[in-house]
Amino acid sequence: MSVITDWSADKARDFTQGNLAFNHRLHERPMFDDAGLASLLDRYPREHLGVFTMGDDPVAWRSWRRGLAGDLSGAELLEAAKAGRIWLNLRACNDFLDDYAALSGEIFADKAANTGVKTFKQDVGVLISSANAQVFYHLDVPLVSLWQIRGHKRVWVYPPTEPYVGPEALERIVLRETAEQFDFNPAWDAGAAVYDLTPGSMVTWKQNAPHRIENGPMLNVSLSIEFMTAPALLRANVIYGNGVLRRKLGWTPALKGGVGPANLAKVLVARAAKAAGLIKPNPRILPPSFNLSEGVPGVAKDAVAA
Repeated sequence: MSVITDWSADKARDFTQGNLAFNHRLHERPMFDDAGLASLLDRYPREHLGVFTMGDDPVAWRSWRRGLAGDLSGAELLEAAKAGRIWLNLRACNDFLDDYAALSGEIFADKAANTGVKTFKQDVGVLISSANAQVFYHLDVPLVSLWQIRGHKRVWVYPPTEPYVGPEALERIVLRETAEQFDFNPAWDAGAAVYDLTPGSMVTWKQNAPHRIENGPMLNVSLSIEFMTAPALLRANVIYGNGVLRRKLGWTPALKGGVGPANLAKVLVARAAKAAGLIKPNPRILPPSFNLSEGVPGVAKDAVAA
């Protein structure tokens, strides 16, 4: 049985090429009920768990703060997400847990059977987030699909072009010189595609498309699935090559699609630069500023302890 319930010829043809909305059945599975999520949080490697909180203003992306889960159990972490304003990010669950590896295989087999698209670098992440939490304006290097499991969220997806993101900002992210989040102008909402996700809905968008997310007034659970295709990897390497040419030779290279001599040369530039270590990623990691064992931001500890 297909994981996605509404494949069509048009959606299969356009998959990975632009914004598409789908329906799915994953929200019906018991692995995403409270007991399943608590078990996931207990089994997932704690050192890889992302714990974050944030402010209310969608422009104030620097209010994004990282924290620590401390010694809370999975059930206590789930209660913290229900009570506070936090965003738990469990990346690449399929690399650590057998049941999520099986889920990843099922999802990507469904995509391959219906589209013929070959994917790799598959990352099935789980997002558990509080009522009214948000993720600020940002973009991802791989292709992304966002699957809603519990709760409601609104997603704004912007074109991966100026003014929403310029070539130099895109290069900085691909070269890992800066974080994925960057400045947002609320006037850009007029150019966004807006999706209201409910359990059983999914949206995917064009590679590198900036987007932002706001939860509804309830606990949210989503799958954030990242992957690459051959054209997506080519684009990422071309952007990297453009960044090298801009920094080392002072060029102003254009970003164009397709497999051609210029793009293949840029791929070679990217590979050579990586091998030689010409570009140094910014090693800055957001330092933790709170510990959930000492209380959820804005919520007393005894309100979240199991």
